[in-house]
Parts: sequence; structure tokens; C-alpha cells
Amino acid sequence: MRSIIRSFIFLALLLVCSASSWAGDDPLQKSLVKIFTTVQEPNFYEPWRIGSQQYMSGSGCVIVGNRILTNAHVVSNAIFIEVLKEGDSQKYIAKREFVAHDCDLAILKVDDPKFFKGTAPVTFGDLPFKRDKVAVYGFPVGGEELSITEGVVSRIELSTYAHSSRYLMDVQTDAAINPGNSGGPVFKDKKMIGVAFQGYNAVVAQNTGFFVPMPIVKRFLKAIKKGSYHGVPALGIYHQSMENDSLRAYYGLKTDQTGALITEVLYQSSAWNKLQVNDVLLSIDGFKVANDGTISFRKGERIGFQYPLGLHQIGDKMKLKVLRDKKPLTVTVTLKDDVRLVPLVQYDTKPTYFIFDGLVFTPFNSNYPGINKDTPPELKALYFHGLPSKEHKQIILLNHILSNAINRGYDSRFSNTIVTKVNGHNISEMKDLIAAFADPKDGHHEIEIDKARDAGTVMILDAAKSQKATEEILSRYGVPSDRSDDLK
Repeated sequence: MRSIIRSFIFLALLLVCSASSWAGDDPLQKSLVKIFTTVQEPNFYEPWRIGSQQYMSGSGCVIVGNRILTNAHVVSNAIFIEVLKEGDSQKYIAKREFVAHDCDLAILKVDDPKFFKGTAPVTFGDLPFKRDKVAVYGFPVGGEELSITEGVVSRIELSTYAHSSRYLMDVQTDAAINPGNSGGPVFKDKKMIGVAFQGYNAVVAQNTGFFVPMPIVKRFLKAIKKGSYHGVPALGIYHQSMENDSLRAYYGLKTDQTGALITEVLYQSSAWNKLQVNDVLLSIDGFKVANDGTISFRKGERIGFQYPLGLHQIGDKMKLKVLRDKKPLTVTVTLKDDVRLVPLVQYDTKPTYFIFDGLVFTPFNSNYPGINKDTPPELKALYFHGLPSKEHKQIILLNHILSNAINRGYDSRFSNTIVTKVNGHNISEMKDLIAAFADPKDGHHEIEIDKARDAGTVMILDAAKSQKATEEILSRYGVPSDRSDDLK
């Protein structure tokens, strides 16, 4: 009996020692880094002020060249960064070297070489397949130690990145990805195959996390080799599927031809003056476009035709084949950045503003006033459906009013209204606004407001009193300048 008990004790000790040895000797842990970020976000309501400090944490990994790879959103608007390598107790100061908000990736550097002692850079793998087993390493909320969760690849597709709202490839997994996991590596067979970056709230969907795949990661690392980063290009078109037989026949597609119908070409985009409305996009970068707007990117797998754009750099040339007036045509475009009437969320930049007689003007963007239930309907419509043009390169808002005798009577109903003209000049962008105020009409400034609001359609200000009034208002409200640095 004692012999049997001794055997069980020996076996238990052996299992405990083996587990402990495996956990401590996992070579992948030598690449893991916890990131501590102090953040100070801009104030888009009073853009001359800065917001309060906030603190957050995320994950990262060491890559070749003594660099740390993480998510852009882990270090966005950062004013101070510290990093802690797995198994260590000392934090080191880190700095941002490159940040790519569009694909949610960033590179950090640590000047102190002692930080990298004992670390090992990750080995890069390739894009996984569905049902491949993966492991997510990181430091999520709920504890201080390294967390490892496992799961399988659920699907691979294009989707909207939460940080940037850009439409790029990502990989979905049922491995748990929680706040704090962001920036941590995802492994398959001990090779990194992606960077964890977002997940669904449990109310929306359970066991649903996403990671940035290696094609996007490798493109980012290739881009920064030249010492700078310029963004993921966009084609700048709207399209419609052509799955209806009558629609395909109307535009002259033969039985062996497929494609997507171009319904809009954005002003000054990659496709501007190259593609036309009612062109049928037959292929992009050598990929044949199907009637549902997808391409075959790997045997047995399809993805949205925008996929090749996420592999290119701004300035690259790309060949497109289209059907125009029922005739095939090859078009070469020079790839440009994303073009929008209302810019997507902006990071690491101070807001643009101009103050005149207490009226605070700002360009409308996704940071302010924000898109929520309280956003005026005309601004929502412009955010989702507005298109840039020569006449409307930006939407200029009367953000709010700093009350003063000169603007008395123009109340809060004028806040968040769209400025269409000043002193008879059309307002297409902020520089038009500033120039227009330098040209008063008969001793007055006349500001015309979009008629979609019930606040009124015109504001009149005394030009002779303007300079003195503006100076008094800036002093009273503690505003250091009548305009942001980018407008000086």
C-alpha cells in the first residue's frame, strides 16, 4: 500500500515539475512586453485646451532590430510610455518610432540596451487557414501576469478596424482577446501570425476576437524601412454588385465576364480622372473581380476586391481592367491616401480652429462633435454620405459661441451649424473662411448658415468692432491664439 502511495506522490511531483519547467522555459515568453501609456487626448470642443491625463496598458512583442511591435491604439496620443518585459520587475522608458493608425500598428524603441538583455525576437509566420490552432499572448485586464489563451481561426475577411475605421484584412478567432491583450502577438506553431487588436463585447458576440494578419504587418514593416510612414492607400470609389442578369446585360458583360459596377468616383482620389461612373471593374492588381465584388486570394477562399490595396504603399502604381461603354480598357492609377469629405478619427494631432468675434469655427471630423444619437441629422448625413468636391473640400462648422456683446442674440441654437458663405465668399475649407473675414461688406461681416437648421440662416457682425472684440474675448476666455498652429 505504501509503495502505491509513494508511486502516486512521485507521479504528482513529476507532473508538477514538468508543468513548471514547461511554463518557465516557454521561449515565446522571452519576446513578451507589457506597455504602460500615459495619454492626453485633445479637446475638440475647446480645441485650444488639452484634455486630462489618462492611463492605460497593453501588450507588445520584441522583433528583430531591438524594436517593440504593438497596436497604434495602445500608444495613441501618448505623452509618456514605459515597458516591462515578461519576468522582469524594472520598467524602462520607451518612445514611439513609427505609428500607423490606419492599420493599427506601431513600433516602439527603448534607448537603454539593458532592456533587451534576455529577450528573444519573435519569428514571423504566414497567414493561417481556417480551423488552425492559435495562441494569444498578452496582459489583459484581470491580472498582472502573462495570459495565454487558445482557440482556432474562425474566418479571414475584410472588416472595419475599430481604431481607424479603415476596411482591411483581419483574422477572427475564438481565443479570448480582452482589453489589455491589444498589441500582443498571436502564435501558431511558435511563429507569430498576427497582432491581437480588437474583440466584440460579450453582449454582441461571445468568444470573438480579431488580430491583424501578417500580410498587413509585413507591409507596415516594409513601409517604415525608408524612415517614414505614409499610410494605406485607397482607390476612392463606391461600387455595386452585378449579380443581376439584366444589370450585367445592360452594361455589356459577356457570359465569361464578371465585375463590380462603379457608382461614384471621389474627388482627388486615386481613381479621380482615371475611372468613371458606370465603368465595370473587371480586375484589380491582377485579381479577377466577381459579380459579388470579391476576388480569389487563396485556393478556395474569397475576399473583398479592396484586399490588394492593403498590401501596397501610397505612390505605388496599380493596374485595373474595366469595361467602359461595353469595351475593355486597362487603366493604371497612382495610389493615394484615403479621401473623405468628413475625415476619419484623428490621433496625435491638435485640432484645427479659428475664432472670430467669439464664434469658434472648426472643420467637421469624426472626433467632434462625434457621431451619436445627439448629432444633428444633417451632420450624420454628411458623415455617412457626404462626398468631397472642388466646392466642398471640408465641412466648416460654427462649433459654438464664446458669449460677448458683439455676438449677443446668437444663442446656442447656432452651435454645430454648417457655414456656407462669409461676406459672399463660398466656404470650401478653413483657409477660405479666414480669407473671407478679411473682406468685409459695407462695414459688416455676413455669415450664411446652412438652411437645414432652424437657428436662422444669417449672422451679421460689426466689422469696425471685430478686432477689439476678438482680443477681449480671447483674453477673457483664456484662449492663447485666435487660430490653431496649422492655420498660422
